[in-house]
Amino acid sequence: MQKYAQILDLVRERNPLIHQITNYVTVNDCANMTICFGAAPVMSHAPEDVVDMIKIAGALVLNIGTLDEKQIEGMLAAANEAKKCGIPIVLDPVGAGATLYRTQTAERFMNEFPLAVVKGNAGEIGTLAGVSAMVRGVDSGNISGEPKEIARSLAKEYGCTVVISGAEDIISDGKRIAGVLNGMPIMGKISGTGCMASAVCGACAAVSNPMDGCITAMAALGIAGEEAAKTAKGPGSFKPAFFDAVASLTSEQFIKSARISEYQ
Repeated sequence: MQKYAQILDLVRERNPLIHQITNYVTVNDCANMTICFGAAPVMSHAPEDVVDMIKIAGALVLNIGTLDEKQIEGMLAAANEAKKCGIPIVLDPVGAGATLYRTQTAERFMNEFPLAVVKGNAGEIGTLAGVSAMVRGVDSGNISGEPKEIARSLAKEYGCTVVISGAEDIISDGKRIAGVLNGMPIMGKISGTGCMASAVCGACAAVSNPMDGCITAMAALGIAGEEAAKTAKGPGSFKPAFFDAVASLTSEQFIKSARISEYQ
């Protein structure tokens, strides 16, 4: 657990700038979560602005939750510059499988850019992996097949790290497979926890290899969720407690509480 705890400390030490083009439902939560985790957010999406911003960023996070053509234009400009600069790109394919527009947009980014991380729920990742999946709007769905092997296969095909969020988060870089069991059901009762996880994956990928970074990110948020749930009376009180728990999370607490399994 020590190496993952060190990544948590490294984010706070380096305070990397994480450029996020995300959806308007959760943009403020993603920005604040990035700060609580120890990184710095910038949420620019204008094509005229993103190229210069990417040059000073440590990672780029693309979230397709509320797509429109102008946003896609900004995402393409940012991704092209990130590719030139060698900056890790995190894709959150929100709702892939729910509509053709979302699915084709996610596939476009996967095929045109060297993504570091693709993070989604089972239905979204299953859709992108070409297996039978059920997606309802932007909510998690079901997947046909073994998630660990689906994650590994997709990661190997695209040369990236794949994260399938769920009761057990599955992370694979095409060779290794890890599972993270931290977290609480109440985390799914507020909007944006998946989007925030993608932001934190970006923060960790800015200072480490994507596989170890994503394991750290998912475990850290899960631990914070467990801590926040101890005092929360419901979703309304859980959310601020969750932010507080992330901000106060120590490497010692991480080492003590992380439930990470390496399957290969």
